[in-house]
Amino acid sequence: MATGKLIVISGPSGTGKTSICNELLKRLPHARWSVSCTTRPMRPGDVDGQTYHFVDPDEFLKLKDRGEFLETAEYLGHLYGTPLGPARQALAQGENIILEIEVQGGKQVADKLPESIRIFVLPPTMETLKARLAGRKTESEQQQVKRLAEADGEIGFARDSGCYQHFVTNDDLNTTVKEILDIISLSQ
Repeated sequence: MATGKLIVISGPSGTGKTSICNELLKRLPHARWSVSCTTRPMRPGDVDGQTYHFVDPDEFLKLKDRGEFLETAEYLGHLYGTPLGPARQALAQGENIILEIEVQGGKQVADKLPESIRIFVLPPTMETLKARLAGRKTESEQQQVKRLAEADGEIGFARDSGCYQHFVTNDDLNTTVKEILDIISLSQ
């Protein structure tokens, strides 16, 4: 049985990462979502164990100290981490794992699993990103400003770090998903 592929999707908030990942799950054979742990509060529509595994900071740090994460990151004051055991098991069984993580985590995955496929999603423009964030209506204007500043830093880090092999601009969801599927199929 062939080993599965670990596909990392990163990019600033509002670039459509979750929509892209959901489409990849539908179109990529033997694909499954990697459910990360987080210390951030649940939002409306979140489902524990599906959206994230929601844990308190103490529990998160215990898991991290035991080496149970493939990667961890702190983003806007909250901790995030990818459970290592389930990812290894799924890859060994030939499943493709889709991992939606921030750039800090992407760098850790690049260091630990250089064979992973790492894709960074860009917005068409920063104005488009600003409009997408405002359209969500899930955060205050102050939080949106903070996310835009964070986005600028993430894009710079992704370009400068060399840990992302591919950059795609999400202007049209179907076109972007097709481009990513082409990248995955060409990756050995």
